[in-house]
Parts: sequence; C-alpha cells; structure tokens
Amino acid sequence: MNADAVTRSGRLRARRAATGSALEGAARAGLVARGAIYLLVGALALRIAFGDGGRQADRSGALEEISTKPFAAVLLWALGAGLVGMALWRLSEALFGAAGRDGGTARKRLLSAVRCVFYAFVAYSVLSFAAGAGAGGTGSSDRQSRDVTARALERPGGQWIVGAAGAATVVAGVWIAARAVLRKYRDQLKLGEMSRRVRRAVDTTGVAGGVARGLVFAAAGAFAVRAAVDYEPDKAKGVDDTLRSFTDTPLGPWLLACVAVGLVLFGTFSCAMARWRRV
Repeated sequence: MNADAVTRSGRLRARRAATGSALEGAARAGLVARGAIYLLVGALALRIAFGDGGRQADRSGALEEISTKPFAAVLLWALGAGLVGMALWRLSEALFGAAGRDGGTARKRLLSAVRCVFYAFVAYSVLSFAAGAGAGGTGSSDRQSRDVTARALERPGGQWIVGAAGAATVVAGVWIAARAVLRKYRDQLKLGEMSRRVRRAVDTTGVAGGVARGLVFAAAGAFAVRAAVDYEPDKAKGVDDTLRSFTDTPLGPWLLACVAVGLVLFGTFSCAMARWRRV
C-alpha cells in the first residue's frame, strides 16, 4: 500500500471515529433531554395529586415551567438541541442498525424510524416554544389528542383508524411495562462499568419508571379506543387528562401520586442511560 492510500485510509478511519463520537454525543444529550422532560412532567403531576393543578402535566406544562426559570431561553434551546440529537441518533439506527446482536433487523430499524419521527416532532415543538411561539407552538397534549381524534373520525373508516391507533397504544404501554419488569433494558447497559449499588439504583428507577410510563401509555390508548367506540373525540385524552383521570379511581390522588413518582424515576433512569447505555 502506497503512502497516498495509507493517508486516505487514515482519514477515513478518523472521519468514521468523529462521526461515531458525534452520534454518541447526540444520543446521550437526547437521553438527558428526555429525562428532563419526564422529571418535570412527574413533578407537575405530583403537584396535581396534592391539589395544585395550575399547570398541565405534559410536555407543554414542562416547557412553561422551564420558561419561568432563570436562563430559560438557554435551557429551552439546550433541551431542543438534545431532542434533535435523539432524533438523529434514531435516524442513524434506522439507516445503519442499532447497537446489539439484533440491531440490524428490519423490526429494530422500523422501530428506530418510528422513534425518529416522534422525537423530530417533539424537538420541533420545543424549538418552536424556544423561538417564541409559546404555548401556541406546542399546545396541550389534551387539545392535540382531541383535535387529531376529531379529524380522524371525520374520515372514511375513522372509527376503525382511531380504535386501531388506541389499541396499538395500549399494546405499546403493556410492552413498555413488561420490558421494564423483565429488566430488558439491561441488555443495553454497560453493566461491567457499574458498581452493585449503581445497578440496584438503576434497576429501581428502570422498573418503577418503566411501569409508570407504560401505564400512562396504556390508559391514554384505552381512552382513544373509547372515543372511537362512542364516536366522541372529546373522550380522547392527552397526557395531562390521562394523569388526572387516575384521581377518579378508588385509590384517588394516591394512584396519581404513585404514577407521578414513577415518571420522576423514569426521568432519572433516562439520565442514567445517558451515562451507561451502549450507543
């Protein structure tokens, strides 16, 4: 191999290393950003459970909460940038495969593509808020759910579309909770770099947080199915109304408080993933 070939090969390796490092940084920033949102949503839900229902316990409410803090603009732009990083990371997984033995399978790539679209939308809403669109740039999850459901029900076969989407969300919630209970997230962690105490803490946040997150998904999906069956879009609920509905159960505010703590734990778990996840 001549000198020019060696130089080109070295440059290619350096470019690949730089690209890999950039994607890893984007992924970890995205996990932190996701964790921050869940921490805030959980904290807002906890306040609702104890009688302070001033803010929406959803992404819109979390952004409004951040907007009242010092250096709000910096925090909002950083949060949006982190979520852009999450979307780019998921896009790279969809195109080139994820880390792990089965990361290159069609199922994994499709799941990564869906996540990419979701986080791209979330990033857009956060950046719109940061740019000055305010609540009008994001809207509450409750209003968005009702509007989307109403438009879908007006289409031919709309009830079936909404019902199928709701059922899929229920299944996704159960799947999220089951994977948390089975500790499937451990397959993605650098367990060898974690002490026994850290592993116990991550398991606590991962299991409790995953179950709470899955419960919220499943409940929101159930409300969508009900809206489809009754042909009433107002029965569809976003994150905030779904969380508030837990207070209507026999356990009352205590169930909401437990779910809220679980969401806070999931936020903590997401931040831990930013440190120890294989990317």
